[in-house]
Amino acid sequence: SNYTVEEIAKDLYISRVQLYRKVKAIFGISVSEHIINIRLEKSKELLKNNNQNISEIAYAVGFSSPSYYSTAFKNKYGITPTEYKINV
Repeated sequence: SNYTVEEIAKDLYISRVQLYRKVKAIFGISVSEHIINIRLEKSKELLKNNNQNISEIAYAVGFSSPSYYSTAFKNKYGITPTEYKINV
């Protein structure tokens, strides 16, 4: 959760503005949205293959709060993480 857009840009040796432009051009979304999507995809794997509870998974993939994680998950996939875990 502490890995910022600025740190990503620094690690890629480009400016933050260049990073935003490139990500927007390639994916059609902002860098922040892309990071959230990556975290949500990883959380789906953990929900399938792990016995951790929802809060542990939320923290493991970098969300600062389980409630925000659940909201983001439901907005993207249309079901809650709990429903997903039960149905997998």
